[in-house]
Amino acid sequence: MDMRPLGRTGLNVSVIALGTMTWGEQNTEAEAHAQLNLALDAGINFVDTAEMYPVPPMAPTQGRTETYIGTWLKQTGRRNDIVLATKATGPSRTAARPSHVRGGQLSFTKENLTEAVNQSLRRLQTDHIDLYQLHWPDRSLNIFGQRSYVHPQGEDTVEIEVTLRALEELIKAGKVRHIGVSNESPWGLSRFLCLAEQHGLPRVASIQNAYSLVNRHFENGLSEFALHDDVGLLAYSPLAFGVLSGKYLNGQKPAGARLTLFERFSRYNSPAVTEAAEAYVALFRAHGLDPAEASLAFVNSRDFVTANIIGATTLDQLRSNIASASLVLPPEVLEGIEAIQARHPNPAC
Repeated sequence: MDMRPLGRTGLNVSVIALGTMTWGEQNTEAEAHAQLNLALDAGINFVDTAEMYPVPPMAPTQGRTETYIGTWLKQTGRRNDIVLATKATGPSRTAARPSHVRGGQLSFTKENLTEAVNQSLRRLQTDHIDLYQLHWPDRSLNIFGQRSYVHPQGEDTVEIEVTLRALEELIKAGKVRHIGVSNESPWGLSRFLCLAEQHGLPRVASIQNAYSLVNRHFENGLSEFALHDDVGLLAYSPLAFGVLSGKYLNGQKPAGARLTLFERFSRYNSPAVTEAAEAYVALFRAHGLDPAEASLAFVNSRDFVTANIIGATTLDQLRSNIASASLVLPPEVLEGIEAIQARHPNPAC
């Protein structure tokens, strides 16, 4: 398993990270534990979760994912074998974002982040979090499939410097070791980096944004930060919720699959995404490659990617996803990918 540096933290993480957002909804506690065991046996040391999980976010299930990780840590005693990452839920500024977490006290103030960390530590049954991430910005931004950006005048937000100082206190208290951002923009990331340098505040180690063959938006603006400032991408949804595996093509609705169960994920359900996915799947199959493994291998191959966050609901899916770490795409496949990207640029942004 390829290991890559996590920013400037001194930590090395596996190129494949184990995503956990199905645990507690599509996966039971026993299944979650089995996935953790298999992942570690395969050389994965990076586990990513969030206080909001599982997804879709609902009050009755909120926190289950962290709880399942916590029971595994207690049973196995393998805390030192993993780099554990979790995320603080951001403010609910749209109907699609959860407002039930911590009673809706979700702005990134010192008080709210302290409470969020303490609750996560209790569920995870650990005394520290290796990478603590802000799940999305405190301000309004065109993310989660929203393409247009409308700047809200007079929006009440917590200043980034205030949030950084709150995170600094959590690091000083030993509850958090390093910090990261998620669903962030080039402007936002630049502010985090500049303020950290100006005031000697904690430096973000990573940025967790969506990245896949149908959403390469990260390459426009953020990839330079990743490479020049050592803030690598933790790529989520690398299979576009399974669309790039080909399992939904020709109108198929596999039982138990995420897009079959939940209608809210329209970002990956559009005709434009389907058309692009059909082209990628055909390309891979023409070269004798498994579409899911090849799609993940492309993400793994990007020099601005620190880790590729995979998610699976079965152990067979997990094994297949992990196998992508050893797959090197030939030049003719990479050329084919660029040709498809030119015809179908980022339909899932």
